[in-house]
Amino acid sequence: MNGAEALIRSAVASGVDVCFANPGTTEMPLVAALDRVRGVRPVLALFEGVCTGAADGYARLSDRPAMTLLHLGPGFANGIANLHNARRARSPLLNVIGDHASWHLAADAPLTSDIVSLANPVSGWVRSVRCAENIAADTVAAIEAALAPPGQVATLIVPADCQWNEAGGVAASARRMAPAAVASDRIERAARALRDGDAALLLGGVALRGAGLRAAARVRAASSARLLHDVFVARLERGADLPAIERLPYFPEQAIASLGNLRSLILAGTREPVSFFGYPNVPSRLAPEACERIELAAPGEDVVGALDALADALGAPRDVPALPRVERPRVPSGALDVATLGQAVAALQPEGAIIVDEAATSGAVWFALAGSAPRHTVLGLTGGAIGQGLPTAVGAAIACPQRKVIALQADGSGMYTAQALWTMARESLDVVVVLCANRAYRILQLEVARAGIAEPGPAARALTELSNPTLDWCALARGMGVPAVRAIDAGSFVKEFSRALADPGPALIEAWL
Repeated sequence: MNGAEALIRSAVASGVDVCFANPGTTEMPLVAALDRVRGVRPVLALFEGVCTGAADGYARLSDRPAMTLLHLGPGFANGIANLHNARRARSPLLNVIGDHASWHLAADAPLTSDIVSLANPVSGWVRSVRCAENIAADTVAAIEAALAPPGQVATLIVPADCQWNEAGGVAASARRMAPAAVASDRIERAARALRDGDAALLLGGVALRGAGLRAAARVRAASSARLLHDVFVARLERGADLPAIERLPYFPEQAIASLGNLRSLILAGTREPVSFFGYPNVPSRLAPEACERIELAAPGEDVVGALDALADALGAPRDVPALPRVERPRVPSGALDVATLGQAVAALQPEGAIIVDEAATSGAVWFALAGSAPRHTVLGLTGGAIGQGLPTAVGAAIACPQRKVIALQADGSGMYTAQALWTMARESLDVVVVLCANRAYRILQLEVARAGIAEPGPAARALTELSNPTLDWCALARGMGVPAVRAIDAGSFVKEFSRALADPGPALIEAWL
């Protein structure tokens, strides 16, 4: 057994069953090992940012690491943006990066680079394999590191000679650590703050899944606390009888106003909210200076258990009646704009849908309305590095093949990783891409206005418009094997969206806004 086969066998024994790959010469022993060892589904992507974004989406739904297979430092660098998003999402993820043979590094060949320095900023754990005999143990250590609560990116660098040389056996399978329990004094401190009033719970991580939301609803029932979550979340369960919670506004002035009357902000599975960017005369931290920040449970701790213990301390009942459901929006007609687009998706999205939201400015209406839709899962742009939506939809569809994936995708950010459409077609993934075509970087146009520029000049217009030439997403999608249509009014969008939801396999609807 060579090192490559030992790596794949150890990964399979530890529960890794998917590899999102864009390999090169230094990974050929690993490619061959995927044929000899059954149990890992190889998925080719045409760009490394699709590999890393897909692994992120897979991890968010499965709570298990997928493996990426990337080629040397430059190949890894192509995937860094979506690894940044995965790090912010606290996704368990295993990167395997091939390197030159250890004895060839001194030759400084054209593709030689400092992979460790590239990997460190987006990884919680990094190791270079020193010899083939270590490769099985190093693989298991990487997977255990990825699974360590609350989850992280683990990067294993594997020189080519460590892949082809003879190795030992398969290491014991990776162990998953349980989240740490929360001390009782933190629960009591949070309970005192809630009894005093004017308090809010800011929820993150697994607190945004069903059990966490229901525990938070118990806290709200016993204290009238506000329930909040960050603008961009790794995974949020919504709809049906799940408790509704507020999303913090994106722009800092609005978020500051939202938090302005709080005496206490209790953090449950997330960190203190800060402004996405620094602006003149706007503070970085969004809660008032006088507001007490209380960490109930840090990311990686047992946040659901802490919320239930907090509800018990407040004397909350075990079962809290669901709030009256807001009526689901009706199917719209007339012009197609961000309002009717959001209304249509919220009105038609099916039970169990996974919504990957990178619609940017085009998605706000949908989010506001979709709380009344059937039960669904939302995956957000956690790190703000655009180009996450389409790859994450690939990973989500592979993790949950029985559920419909809807990718709400802005046109500007979609172009960063449009190659994901090819992988959707090749793997016959059940993904409906709703391509929000406003032909602009609209968020940047809003920022230009916020900067006090009433009349943008030709340079500002040229750098924020996506026209001349206008992107033809239908042609792009069809060229990569995905059926595509354009909708120019609400009626045609409803018709095409309904058809795409009914049919299995990938589809793209270019919503002309």
